[in-house]
Amino acid sequence: MITSSLTSSLQALKLSSPFAHGSTPLSSLSKPSSFPNHRMPALVPVIRAMKTMQGRVVCATSDKTVAVEVVRLAPHPKYKRRVRMKKKYQAHDPDNQFKVGDVVRLEKSRPISKTKSFVALPVIARAARKAEAGGDELLGLPLESQQPA
Repeated sequence: MITSSLTSSLQALKLSSPFAHGSTPLSSLSKPSSFPNHRMPALVPVIRAMKTMQGRVVCATSDKTVAVEVVRLAPHPKYKRRVRMKKKYQAHDPDNQFKVGDVVRLEKSRPISKTKSFVALPVIARAARKAEAGGDELLGLPLESQQPA
């Protein structure tokens, strides 16, 4: 008796999903038709992140070219300990302004030659950055020693 009522209720239950028995053709499942134009609108600019790195000049003998060594920390493949990895990049220095030992910022650009696709830019020293940002004050408030008594 219970089984007959259960089977009758299951027969009465109608599945409303078209996906239940594979009755929906694949062409209608492809992409929504509410967005006919798949491209980005012309008003929204495409944002591409510029790749920048920081390194030290190790060779400056070539004309308009400096070799910059970039050091990064990466896990060792076997021992999983962080080790220093070094890589040298050739960078464009149009004014020959950088000497060996200078710290520079490398910014990705169009390929300038076979090996050069970065431009070397000067890095502001940390002390100069603090002076620019007002390192004497924290959050725009004067220090306790600078307040009047």
